[in-house]
Amino acid sequence: MIDDGQALMNTLINNHHDTFFHRNCPGSTKSRYLMDGVAEIAWYCPAGKHSDAFINENRDPVKTKKGKYIMGLKDKSHSDVSEQLKMIIREVLSSLDGPILKPSFQLETMAELSGIRVDEADPACQRGKSAAMKINYLLKKDNMDVSKIKDKFLPCQGQLWHQWSKIHRELFKLSGNIEKEKSDKEEELMNIRQKQCAASCSKLMELFIEGLSSLPGTDREYFLKWTQIFIDALSTDDLSSILKSYDEKWSEVLALKNKWYRSDLLLKTQTELENISKKHQSLTFGLEHIFREMGQIYEAHKTTQRESRHSDWSKYPELAAQLMISGHPMELMDGDAGHVPLTWISSLLEEVIRKLGDQRVFVLSVLGLQSSGKSTMLNTMFGLQFAVSAGRCTKGAFMQLLKVSEEMKKDLKFDYVLVVDTEGLCALELEGNNLHHDNELATFVVGLGNLTLINIFGENLSEMQDILQIVVQAFMRMKGVKLSPSCVFVHQNVTDVAAAEKNMDRKRRLQEKLDQMAKLAAEEEVCDAECFSDVIEFDVQTDVKYCAQLWEGSPPMAPPNPGYSESIQEVKNTILSKASKSAGITLSQFKTNIKDLWTALLTKSFVFSFKNTLEIAVYENLMAQYGNWTWTLRSNMLTIENQLHNRIENGKLDEVDEFYLFKETSKIYEEVKKEMKMYLKHKEKVIFSQWQEHENKINELYKEEVNRVKVKLDGVIHHRKAHKMTHDRKSEFENKLLQKIKELSHKLKDKAKDEEELQRQFNSVWSSWVTELTADIKPVEDINLEIDQLTILQELGFEPTLIDECKRSGRYKKISHFGDYSDYIMIRGQMSMSRMAYHKHVSFGLFSYEEQEIRSFIDQAHKNSLDAIKSNPVVTRGYSSAYLREVANHVTIDLWEFLSEKNYTLNKEFTVDLLMYVFYRAESWLLQSHKKFKMSNDPITYLESKKTHYYTVFRSFCEGNSSAVVLGELICEKLKVSTLEAVCNKTAIDLAGRMRCNFPAFNGNRLNLDKYLLRSLAKKENFDDFITYINNPRRQTEAFIKAEVQQYIYMSHKDEAVNILKKNVDDIETTVSQALFTATQKVQNQRGDTDMWLNEFCNVLKDELTFDICSENFSDINNFHFLKEEIEKGFTSIIKQMSRLSLDKLNESRQRPEEILIDQLCNCCWVKCPFCAAVCINTMKDHSPDDHSTPFHRPDGIIGSHYVQTKVLSISF
Repeated sequence: MIDDGQALMNTLINNHHDTFFHRNCPGSTKSRYLMDGVAEIAWYCPAGKHSDAFINENRDPVKTKKGKYIMGLKDKSHSDVSEQLKMIIREVLSSLDGPILKPSFQLETMAELSGIRVDEADPACQRGKSAAMKINYLLKKDNMDVSKIKDKFLPCQGQLWHQWSKIHRELFKLSGNIEKEKSDKEEELMNIRQKQCAASCSKLMELFIEGLSSLPGTDREYFLKWTQIFIDALSTDDLSSILKSYDEKWSEVLALKNKWYRSDLLLKTQTELENISKKHQSLTFGLEHIFREMGQIYEAHKTTQRESRHSDWSKYPELAAQLMISGHPMELMDGDAGHVPLTWISSLLEEVIRKLGDQRVFVLSVLGLQSSGKSTMLNTMFGLQFAVSAGRCTKGAFMQLLKVSEEMKKDLKFDYVLVVDTEGLCALELEGNNLHHDNELATFVVGLGNLTLINIFGENLSEMQDILQIVVQAFMRMKGVKLSPSCVFVHQNVTDVAAAEKNMDRKRRLQEKLDQMAKLAAEEEVCDAECFSDVIEFDVQTDVKYCAQLWEGSPPMAPPNPGYSESIQEVKNTILSKASKSAGITLSQFKTNIKDLWTALLTKSFVFSFKNTLEIAVYENLMAQYGNWTWTLRSNMLTIENQLHNRIENGKLDEVDEFYLFKETSKIYEEVKKEMKMYLKHKEKVIFSQWQEHENKINELYKEEVNRVKVKLDGVIHHRKAHKMTHDRKSEFENKLLQKIKELSHKLKDKAKDEEELQRQFNSVWSSWVTELTADIKPVEDINLEIDQLTILQELGFEPTLIDECKRSGRYKKISHFGDYSDYIMIRGQMSMSRMAYHKHVSFGLFSYEEQEIRSFIDQAHKNSLDAIKSNPVVTRGYSSAYLREVANHVTIDLWEFLSEKNYTLNKEFTVDLLMYVFYRAESWLLQSHKKFKMSNDPITYLESKKTHYYTVFRSFCEGNSSAVVLGELICEKLKVSTLEAVCNKTAIDLAGRMRCNFPAFNGNRLNLDKYLLRSLAKKENFDDFITYINNPRRQTEAFIKAEVQQYIYMSHKDEAVNILKKNVDDIETTVSQALFTATQKVQNQRGDTDMWLNEFCNVLKDELTFDICSENFSDINNFHFLKEEIEKGFTSIIKQMSRLSLDKLNESRQRPEEILIDQLCNCCWVKCPFCAAVCINTMKDHSPDDHSTPFHRPDGIIGSHYVQTKVLSISF
C-alpha cells in the first residue's frame, strides 16, 4: 500500500523532489531492515514567489467545523488535494486565531515529547550553552550595533592592527635615510603594540578564554557552536537591512549615471554607497574575529614582553592548537587587514607540533572567484567547517587540519591533510589595487600548497581573464624558485558534464587561454615561457574536472543535486591520486614556508627573497654538514699524505698508486656517504632540489683530493729521485767525515779534556775537509731578481727611464687598492685624460663600474701569476728567470684581451706598474724557495750547516766513547729534527680540526664565515680592510682566517694548543720506544748486526718520522741493548725539550693550521655581483650560475657610483 501521507506531504512541498522518505523512493525496499518506522520534520522557506506553496487562492471553498477542516477526496487527484491543502494552511496561518490554534515552536521543545531526544537535553550541550549565554548576555546588554561591539570588545584588531600592518609593510619600501626611517617605523610599531597591550583583555575575551580553558573537550565544542549561533543572530537582521539599503542606493547610482547634469548628486550618492559598504564590512562578526583578537593580544604582549593582570596570554597558542587539532579552522591571513600575523601563526603551529610531533602534512589550497563555491566544495569533499552562512563570504585565508585514517595511510605518505581556504579573487568590495591584492593572495596560497584547486564558476572563460593571469603568474613565480606545486582546474555549475565532445572543446579553449596567459605573465615576470606547460607540469586531459551545479532549481527550497556530490567525489579521487605520489611536508616546514613566503611577498622581490629564505634553514644546515663531510675526507687525506710522505723520505716508497690511495681512504668515504644518506632520510626532498649536485660534489671532491695527494707525493718522489745523486753525495760526505773524525780523534785522545785545543784542531782541518770533499762540485749561486725584472721589462719594449720612474714612485705596490685610476685611463681616440675630465665622467657614473673591472683584473692577474710561479719546481730545481718571463708574457696578453672590447684603454705606466706589482708579490716566495733549494743542493752550504753537529761527534770520540754511544748521539740528533717536524705537522692538523669543529666562525657554512668576517671588519674599523674585502673578498677572508688562527693558538686557546702539542710529543715518544724495542728484540733473536738493527728501526718509524743513517762506520757494535739505552737516554732529553717547545715552531712546519683551514674554507665560489660587488656565499665552487646566492645586495655606491654631478656615493640598491 502506498503511504499516502508521505506522498501528500512531498507533493505539498515540491512536486519534483521527495522531501520525506517513503517506500517508493529510489533505493527503498519493502523490508524494514533498519527500523520499524521514522518520524521526519523539514523546514519550508518560501522565497515570496507565486510558485511557492500556500499562495494559490483560486480553489473551491472548504467546509470547516469548530476550527477543524474537512476535505472530501472523492474524484480528486493528489494534485487537487495538495492544492486545497495549501489553501487551508494559508488561511490558518493568515487568520487572526491561527497562532492560537497552533503556536510557533522551537525544535528543542520537542524534548517535551516522550521518546524524542534532542542535543539541547545533553548535559555537555547545556554546559556549553550556559558558558556561551554569558557572552551573549554581555553583547546584548547595551543593545549596541555590531560594529560598536567589535570596537569595544575587540579593540586590538581594529584600527590599531590595521595601522600596524600598514607601517609594517612600509618597512620593506624604505627610501631616503633608510636607517633613520627604519628606526622611526620600528618605534611606531612598538608604540602600537604597547597600545594594544593597554587595550587588551576585554570582558568578552575573559569570558571566551575562560570557556576555552575550563571546559572539557565536548563541552568546548558545544560552547564554540553556541557562541557562533548567538553571534550570527546578532548580525543577521542588521545584515539584511544593510544589504537592502545597498541595493536601493546602488539603483540610485545607476540612475544618476545617465543624468550628466546631476554630477554633484552622483558623487554624493556614491559616497553614501561607499559608507554603506564599509558599514556592511563592520557588521561582519564571527568566531574568527574573536580568535583574531586572541592572536593580536598574544603578538602585542610577546613583542613588548609585558605581563597581563587579566589573562595568561602565553597560553593562547596552546588553546588554539587544541582546537586546530580537533578540526576547527584557524585564520591564516587576516582578510580585513590583508596581513599575516606571523608571530601568532608560528607559535600556534609550534604548539601543534609539540602536541602531535612534527607530522607530515599534504597542503591542499583552493583559489577562485568570489562566491564561486570554493568553501562549499571543500566542506562537501572533506566534511569541513569553513563558513558559508550568515551572509558572509570567506575573507583572507583559513587553514583546517584533517587527520588521515589508518586505512588511508597505507596509500599515503603523510599523516594529515591541511586544507587552506581563501577569500574570492576579484572581489568588488576590495579597495585600491585589486590585482595586487589578488596576486599577493594567489602567490601566497599557491606557494603553500602541495596541490592547488583552481575553482572556476561556469564555462565562460572570458569572465576568468583576471584569475587565470593571477594563477599563471603565481605558478611562474613558483617556477622561478624551483618549486612546482601541482594544480587541478575545477569547473563548477556546468551542465551536461558527461558530454565528451563538449568537454574536449572546453579543455581546448582552457589550454589556449592558459597558454595565452602564460605569455602575458612571462612578460611581466621577465620569464621565458611560451605555454602553460613551460611553467608547470599540467595534463589538460586529467587535471581538468567539470562539476554539476549544486542545486536542482532555485534556492532556498531547491533540493541538492546528487550529480554534484558525484562530481566532487571524482575531484576528491583525483586529489588523493596526486597526493599518493607526494610525501607532503612537515609541519615545521609548513611554518617556515608561511614566514618566508609572506616576508618575500612584502619585499616585492619574490624570487630572490624566497630562494634565500624558504630554503635558508635547511640549506644552511646542509651546507654546514657539507663542510663537515668535506673536512672528514680532507683530514683523512692529510693523515695519509703525511704517512706516505715519510715513507718516501725514508726511501721505503718510490711510487704512489692511485688505486692504493682509493683503497686506503675508501672506508672513510663510505662512512661519509652513509652519514649523508642517514642525514637525508628524514629531510624533505623538495627542499633539497640540488641534493644530487651536492652528492656529485662530494664524489668529485673525493676524487680531487686523491688526485691532489697523488700529484703532491709524485712531486716528492720526483724531487727525491732528482736529488738522489745529491743524497748519495751527502751520505758519502758523512761517511768520509766520520772516518776523518775517527782518525783525528784517535790522535788527540790525550787532549780530550782540553776543549780549546780540540776546537782549534777541529777548525784547522774542517775547511780543508770541506774543500777536499767538494772540489769537483759547482756551488749554487745566489739570485738577483732586480736585474732579471729590469731585463724582462726592457725586453717587452719599455724604456729604462719609465721603468726607473715607476720603481722610484713605489705606487705599484698598492695598485690593487687604488680608488682613483685617472692617471692610467685614456678614452679611445684621445691622447690622454685630465683628472678634471676623469672626475666629471665619474660623477656621471661612467667609470664606477670600469674601475671595479680594472681592480678585479689586477687581482686576477696577481692570483694567476702567483699560482703560475708557485707551480714551478723552484725548491727542487732552483730558480730560473724564465719563470718571471713567462708570467710577464701572460700578463701582457691578458691585459690586451681585457682592453680589446673596452671603450677606454690604459697607458704604459699601468702595464709597467702591473708587472712590477706581480713581480713584487712573487719576490718573497721566490727568495724563500731558492734558499731551500740551496740548503738542500749546495754541498758547501749543507756541510757548513752540519759543522757543530760533527764537532760534537768528534769530541765524543775523543772522550773515548764507544761506537754505540756515538751512533746513539747521531740517531738522537736526526730524531730531534724529524720529531720536531712530525710533532708540528700533526699539531697543525689537530689544531685545524679542533678549530673547524669548535670555533664558531669556522664550524658552519660559507655564510656563517662571512658573517664573522664582517663582524671583525666592523670591530676593527680599518678602512683599508674594508676596501680589500670589497675588491678582493678572498684575500680578506684568508687574512681573517690567519688572524683568527693566530689569536686562537697564541692567545685565547694557548693552553689547549700546548696540550695538543704535548700529546703529539707523547705519541711520538711511544712510537720511538716501540721501534727501539722491536729493532733490538729482532737483532738479539736473529743475532743480527748494526745494519739489521737500523733497517728494522727505520721500518717501524717509516709512517711517522723521516730517518736515514748509514751503518758503515759502526759495524763494530755488538751490544744493541746498550745502544737502545743510550738512545732512550738521549731521546728522553729531546722529549723534554719538545714538551717545552714554543708554538712559534708551527710557522716553520710543512703543514700549517691556517693553510689547512684556508684550503677547507676558501675552496668555494668567489663570484661577485657586477652591480654591487656582493660575493656569492655558495659553499661549493664551480656550481651552476643559476645557484649564485647572497643574503643581501649592497648600495651601488660600494663600487663607486656617484649621484649626478656630486661626490656623494649612491645608496640605492
